[in-house]
Amino acid sequence: MTAHDVTDADFDEVVLAADGPVLVEFWAQWCGPCRMLSPILDAIAAAHPGRLTVVKLNVDENPATAARFQVLAVPAMKVFQGGEVVKSILGAKPRPALEHELAGILAA
Repeated sequence: MTAHDVTDADFDEVVLAADGPVLVEFWAQWCGPCRMLSPILDAIAAAHPGRLTVVKLNVDENPATAARFQVLAVPAMKVFQGGEVVKSILGAKPRPALEHELAGILAA
């Protein structure tokens, strides 16, 4: 299980209507820290199948959704549950730090 891409067109269906928690990484192709974060998010997705869905939204290709959730810098991560943002994480972090931030969500 790895992270997959979402767009302005399918964001509501994939993220807001999801049954469980969904971590969205807002990223851009030109963003070095975003590229460093990608394999970490893939590993977290693979380690927690069924508990956490991980998706990525390219802010340059999908500006409407980025603006809707007031993403002003990348990488930014937001965890959605029940259609609402329940956690926001700004900036690239190593896997242990990210898993610590997500511990409450992963344990639920």
